[in-house]
Amino acid sequence: MKIYQYPSQAAEKRFKSMVDRGVSFRVKDVKAVSKILEDVRKNGDQAVVDYSNRFDAGGMTVESMRVTDQEMKDALAQVDPDFQKAMERSHRNVADFHRRQLPKSWITTDRPGTVLGQMIRPVDAAGVYVPGGQGGSTPLVSSVIMGGVPAKIAGVERVIMVTPPRADGTVHPYLLAAAHLTGIDEVYKIGSAWAIAAMAFGTETIKAVDVIVGPGNIYVTIAKSLVAGTVGIDMIAGPSEVLVIADHTADPDCIAADLLSQAEHDPMASSILVTTKRKIALNAKKALYERVAKLSRREIAEASVQKNCVAFVVDDLDAAADLSNAIAPEHLELLVEDPFAYFPKIKHAGAMFLGQYTPEPVGDYVAGPNHVLPTQGTGRFSSALNVDNFLKKTSLLHYSKETFDEEAEDIIRLAEVEGLTAHAESVKARLKK
Repeated sequence: MKIYQYPSQAAEKRFKSMVDRGVSFRVKDVKAVSKILEDVRKNGDQAVVDYSNRFDAGGMTVESMRVTDQEMKDALAQVDPDFQKAMERSHRNVADFHRRQLPKSWITTDRPGTVLGQMIRPVDAAGVYVPGGQGGSTPLVSSVIMGGVPAKIAGVERVIMVTPPRADGTVHPYLLAAAHLTGIDEVYKIGSAWAIAAMAFGTETIKAVDVIVGPGNIYVTIAKSLVAGTVGIDMIAGPSEVLVIADHTADPDCIAADLLSQAEHDPMASSILVTTKRKIALNAKKALYERVAKLSRREIAEASVQKNCVAFVVDDLDAAADLSNAIAPEHLELLVEDPFAYFPKIKHAGAMFLGQYTPEPVGDYVAGPNHVLPTQGTGRFSSALNVDNFLKKTSLLHYSKETFDEEAEDIIRLAEVEGLTAHAESVKARLKK
């Protein structure tokens, strides 16, 4: 972990590289994914099965793509009580949080002679992508809950889940248990770009959906970006990020642990410390290297730390907030003496974690807010996955004849300025009646 005194020429250069980061794709990867999408669009089930057999698990057939009721029952029988209890807590808290996000339809008649309003309805179908997690050995249960719960609370009638199969062609029982608890209607043993294509375009077996959400590898991300517009998507996500703002009260060992909680995701994940005390940065660095050696995902974390873990030592917490706002991190931890007084200084972050006992993993699993968050600085203009991702807002308009007559000349004038004479004539035709 490189430590920089900010401001300085070296610190400014490194800081600028973080602010200017963004999601970009290699041309050859985009071409490869485009070919897969077109193949699935043209050849449906057979293309999906061919890719699954080639890249995931041999022996896949059209008939075995969908998880059966018996497979679900067998999975539920394998779930241990401790896991079930933890999963139910997560589901309960996430559901409670997302229920509070539900907007309401409304109508107003405040302007005489008009009825205006907004009708809110869910999309008909949504797809949740759940990554394979080291070939299925690390089931990402939280991804099932974070994707499925807001869709169900929004009122989506049909919610499907896709996830790459394990080498033996099965899905981890913990993932199926989470899908069952969440109320997922259909589960398919397919992954990568061909799964995104199947959900976006539909196949003989898999009916198309209206919205696709959930994280994935670079091929999933490219596929989502290419089908956006055909379907709605949650976001184009990059590698995981955490930024920790720490003052003199922060525990350097906890800082190190929190930085590594993101570093273990991906060699490209970034972990940033901004602190007012150089001693905090030095002690956190020492603790980080002691801790990384003990991790089960040591190689991944070490690669991330070597390339993307930095610390900035700043003069005060106002400067720390300025740096954070410019970076707009996915996860922002405020390990400061009074986080509730401080957090109003923050303008851009996917999620904020306030205080010494609210590390980022709390939000990943049980707190309630969604953990699918904007990365790569997109927190400047986008939000966490939420109920709104699965809702449509339709405007309602009604005019009485009297109000129409009163406002008609203004409508005509504006239409004629824009050169849209047919618009103007539509209004004039009614004035003659």
